[in-house]
Amino acid sequence: MTVAALPPARDLSHHLNEIAKNRFPSPLKDIFNYMGRPGMISMAGGLPHPSLFPFNELALQVYPPSTDLSEGVPPLGEQMSLTIPKYPSAKTDTSLTSILQYGNCSGNPALRAFLHQFTLDLYQPAYSDFQILLHEGNTSGWTKVVRLLLEPNEYILCEEFTFPSSMSVWVPMGCKAVPIKMDGEGMRADHLEEVLASWETTHPGTRRPHIMYIVPVGQNPSGSTMPAERRKEIYDLCVKYDIIICEDDPYTTLQYPPFEITDTPAPVAPKSGADFAASLVPSFLKFDYEGRVIRLESFSKTIAPGNRLGYFVANPLFTERLLRATEVESQTPSGWSQGIILQLLTTWGQAGYLTWLSRLRDTYQTRRDTMCANLAKVFKALPAASYASAVPGAEGIALYPSSTDSASIKPDQLPVASFTAPVGGMFLWIKFYLKGAPRYRELVAQGVEDPEKSFMDEFWTALADNLVLLTPGSYYTPWEGAHKLSTSARGAERDVGYMRFAFSYNSSDEMEEGIRRVEQVVKKLWAY
Repeated sequence: MTVAALPPARDLSHHLNEIAKNRFPSPLKDIFNYMGRPGMISMAGGLPHPSLFPFNELALQVYPPSTDLSEGVPPLGEQMSLTIPKYPSAKTDTSLTSILQYGNCSGNPALRAFLHQFTLDLYQPAYSDFQILLHEGNTSGWTKVVRLLLEPNEYILCEEFTFPSSMSVWVPMGCKAVPIKMDGEGMRADHLEEVLASWETTHPGTRRPHIMYIVPVGQNPSGSTMPAERRKEIYDLCVKYDIIICEDDPYTTLQYPPFEITDTPAPVAPKSGADFAASLVPSFLKFDYEGRVIRLESFSKTIAPGNRLGYFVANPLFTERLLRATEVESQTPSGWSQGIILQLLTTWGQAGYLTWLSRLRDTYQTRRDTMCANLAKVFKALPAASYASAVPGAEGIALYPSSTDSASIKPDQLPVASFTAPVGGMFLWIKFYLKGAPRYRELVAQGVEDPEKSFMDEFWTALADNLVLLTPGSYYTPWEGAHKLSTSARGAERDVGYMRFAFSYNSSDEMEEGIRRVEQVVKKLWAY
């Protein structure tokens, strides 16, 4: 099917908040449009003259897209040279005079054109008139979406565990989360349907949530990746209940095959760029025939976070309103970042960019495998489903003390922890079973109000004192209001706690030592 044969986005203007509805174009916009006319002498704009920029040329050495990232920095002779001259030349239209000047608030037109084609080819949106608008990274992009759609004191749908920074912009507005339960494949469609269908009964007189924030690949913190079938189920529910989906997807190209329990993982076999692209789970855009998905893309995980550069993929109504906000809030992402990323992507080409992404994915898969293998080496790692009597519904891998004889483990013997090896992203989300820890049982006996949090706080401190730093699971609890702070008040699962392990940064030796230090603390607290 060609783009021309696809339907345009549906009119979803009723989702705009009052601020977004009342934004008006910057009065300078018309002046900038006229400035490009041939022969125009403009004395209207306060533009610094480019001859006064103290930069004459930007020269960079970059990796070829096919670099084997497991071997470190490629030799200088194998690297590629990028140059951005002060003025346009026969070789390139990109110049310092353009990227360092006040620019189009939509972002560099050539970069947006590249990303539009990339989106069309890789994600295949199901409607014809999607647009690209650059932003300063997904945190900034999400902030703009909140200011576009949410009114004070509304509710927002999110996963059972969610990225803390995503809440910081709407909590001060008096908004509250509606957490949707998850499993190893992300947000559960059945629980979403249950919450939405019963809303008028459970929240009489309150507007049903009309915005969903979701991280469908390598979900932060759980590491879950949602398969295509479930995305379609959730999208259909969002059509049924008229919900806008904000798809925050910085890890989308970091998708891996399942991990098989082993303490010696096999080397990763590289794929071609085309095979890599074909292996990716589709974006929500693939199912979006109405334009109700606002996709947040970022170069933070694929190139470097310091670029502070990303982009929206959204329908024209939303991009136009987002642009009005951008004109007066942030204007445009850094010209340096736009120019460098543009030169890099056009030098690599789309095929080269896919090859780079494939090699990058292979490297992070190796890191994922290394962390999981170290856990299997330090603990006794067994299929969690085999011990469902002890942990009903457990998925993935159960961790027992290393001294345990697997043949002697009873079906109802509680493990120390369990996790689902992620098939995307940068994190392991490890669930600890607290009943096996004497200190936790002591806190329960003392009648401590929230023994789960109290124990996990002590656990985290003990880990830090043993020189290993993890992220506490409590950071990822969605804000439901001051009356739902404790585990029992939220109706959350009792007698468990979580820690997030990141495998993105450390070397193999550091991971091995870090997991060994974790086990030392676990051994002491669980008294085995």
